Amino acid sequence: MIYLDNAATSPVRRAVLERMWPYLTEEFGNPSSSHEYGRQAAIALKQARDRVAGVLGCRAAEVVFTSGGTESDNLAIIGVALATPRGRHIVTTPIEHEAVIESCGYLARQHGFEVTVVGVDADGLVDADEVGRALRPDTTLVSVMYANNEVGTVQPIRRIAQLATDAGARMHTDAVQAAGWLPLDVATLGVDALAISGHKLGAPKGIGALYLRRGMSVEATLHGGGQERGRRSGTENVAGAVGLAEALELAEAARPRSAQRIAELRDAFIGRVLAEVPGARLTGHRRLRLPANASFCFPGTSGEAVLLDLERRGIICSSGSACAAGSDEPSHVLVAMGMDAELAQTAVRFTLSESTTADELAATVTALADSVAGLSGHPSTAS
Repeated sequence: MIYLDNAATSPVRRAVLERMWPYLTEEFGNPSSSHEYGRQAAIALKQARDRVAGVLGCRAAEVVFTSGGTESDNLAIIGVALATPRGRHIVTTPIEHEAVIESCGYLARQHGFEVTVVGVDADGLVDADEVGRALRPDTTLVSVMYANNEVGTVQPIRRIAQLATDAGARMHTDAVQAAGWLPLDVATLGVDALAISGHKLGAPKGIGALYLRRGMSVEATLHGGGQERGRRSGTENVAGAVGLAEALELAEAARPRSAQRIAELRDAFIGRVLAEVPGARLTGHRRLRLPANASFCFPGTSGEAVLLDLERRGIICSSGSACAAGSDEPSHVLVAMGMDAELAQTAVRFTLSESTTADELAATVTALADSVAGLSGHPSTAS
């Protein structure tokens, strides 16, 4: 099988599993316990926090371990908005992950917040100046994702963060897809909150992290024993935190080399798909996109039918966000980009990993061309 759905999830790296193993077996203590088992777990948790902070370029105390990207986004948006007395206005975009959209919706329904949604262009790119024009004296939070999970478009986060800061608002970015492919230094980005998820990086599912700038108030969304400095109660997932730290460091160390190599493979793959697959249309920005993302629409087909046919041929990919899999509705991202619902239903996303090879992509082009030709009735031009 050729696996090209890494934006949905990635396999656990062997080095990550080996680093985690002691904390799943003999070093199983609760880090809140005062005995030796607990003290060893607390040391491991501190070291993991230090390592994550090292990649993010922040203080260890600014890192909150969570259960993943969804919880990180919820805590950042709901927690910061409810704790900030500035006002009840939020600015976001229509292409955010459901965790962001639903968090903003919750604040609007239950707490009377007003949400301004700034549109995107046909490439899924947000105009930073439009975000700036949407800011008001009562804007408490701006939430714009670093890179889109469906079409891979990378947003001008530094510029947006600067505009938000100048206006006195807090800036949150969902960096779940960006981690491992784009720089994460929070000082350079200028953000106040940044969310990441372990299973996109080669750590297990169920672990994530949230950077929260020092001194920023946040209302806890989980209540209990006051772990994570009162920001996220619940017994900490020590093994998961250790795994996340290992995966994040490994990805960051490899990033300069792997991002360039994979981007070159991606560009060659995109070029062949557009040339050889009948009617193929690239979605997302051609240049400002994640190195590992290649997403298309294939008019005259069904995206789900293409997926099933490719799986039969030994190739695994997706029709967009895994969180929306099985939905009959067209992608909210593609619709926000101005695409009609019928065309949006033909979307297919290929997401690469560090280990993806040119031979795998060449085989994928051949299989894809045959699949689309068979489903659409157009002849294949694949060589």
